[in-house]
Amino acid sequence: MTLHPRNHWVVPEETARVARASFPKGNVYMTMYDELGTLYTCVKVRKKQS
Repeated sequence: MTLHPRNHWVVPEETARVARASFPKGNVYMTMYDELGTLYTCVKVRKKQS
């Protein structure tokens, strides 16, 4: 079995619902994801940038 890199990452709806219920005002990580979206799409890119 081969794992292929994904072009995008999606937060499951249930996870988003629970996070928003737990942090109604949000937090820095939720805000960052909402504003910027996915920061890295591939492990190879992440390794090259570090």
